[in-house]
Amino acid sequence: MKKHHTPQLAGVALIAFFALFPFIYSAGDYDYIMHIAITGFFYAILASSWSMLAGYAGQFSFGHIGFMGVGAYTTALFCHYLYLSPEPTNICTEFLIGEQYLILVNPIGVTSSTLTQDCLRQALSIWDGSVQITPMPVWLGIILGTIMGGIFGLLIGLLVLRLRAAYLALFTLGFAEILRATISAEILITRGQAGIELPHLFDNGITLFGHAFTRTDKLPPYFAMFFLLLLCLGILAWLAKSKFGLFVRALREDQDAAAALGVNTTRYKVLVFVITTMMAAAAGAMQAHYVGIITPNNLFLLQMSLVVAMAVIGGVENFVAAAIGAIVIEFVLEMLRNSFDIGGITVDMTIWRLVIFGILLMLTLRFSRNGLILPLIEHFTRGHVAKETVAKRAAGASS
Repeated sequence: MKKHHTPQLAGVALIAFFALFPFIYSAGDYDYIMHIAITGFFYAILASSWSMLAGYAGQFSFGHIGFMGVGAYTTALFCHYLYLSPEPTNICTEFLIGEQYLILVNPIGVTSSTLTQDCLRQALSIWDGSVQITPMPVWLGIILGTIMGGIFGLLIGLLVLRLRAAYLALFTLGFAEILRATISAEILITRGQAGIELPHLFDNGITLFGHAFTRTDKLPPYFAMFFLLLLCLGILAWLAKSKFGLFVRALREDQDAAAALGVNTTRYKVLVFVITTMMAAAAGAMQAHYVGIITPNNLFLLQMSLVVAMAVIGGVENFVAAAIGAIVIEFVLEMLRNSFDIGGITVDMTIWRLVIFGILLMLTLRFSRNGLILPLIEHFTRGHVAKETVAKRAAGASS
């Protein structure tokens, strides 16, 4: 078997492992491990898309977690405030669309009299079960969240991507913090720190291959997030191998030289920014439906630091390495939660695990700036090239 087939086989084996894992693993902590895996896939999408932006295009952004929040809050507001009804409420704001009424529920914030102020609940009490309303489809909310992430990415990109990397980092950091502060302040609409509850990914359950799953079962959201990760990685791989990937790497190496050779630097910087922000928004929307609630606490800068660290430890210049690094680190961080005793002293690992993570990050930056996963990938990917080169030189020297 030729060695250059090894990376493809390793990738297929890794995908097969994650596809079969839910059916093989059967320990008592099944739901907990599945939850960690789903969260790992979520961070893998964020880390891999940020890797394309920073590692390939050289655009260092601190706003990735903000775009994740845009996607999450878009689908949250969509599913929270909009409903379909065959009959008008004559109380809420509503629009006739075909034979259905699109009902816009009035924002009430966080009050003690929610049941009396919510216009839709008033209408339901009047109807007394005679009219059935239809909530908005979850999948449509996720699509809208993804599109909204792209729109915000386009606006931010057009505003700031003409500037150099340092200004981009500061601008996107400001954007993320302003977004979080706005969501916290607009209590009437976003419910502030109380957060917005969302329907689950499969709120009515789902039947697959004759087996019925409830909305709290882990298997359906596991594969939903896993397939979203594969889709994002597939798009990133296609872009990296295309002319688009060549141009964005040219931007990273020398933007002025790329512009001198005729590359429209602003266009490609905006394009890669929009694509990666849409991926972050899609991940945020799906994760919000999986968890069932979204709050401004999900948008803290610490979350962005975690994504950056995952990408750096995995290998920021390779989105596959960044994704694998995110999954591995998520599992390691969760496993390190287990405290233990040494000589009668209890070591609280809920605190020390972050210290260990920070030390690992510093060691990676000092001794392996290409990350811990990327060197392994490059070894198998380029190992055959080195051997072939040596063989050709030896053959040329002997002749």
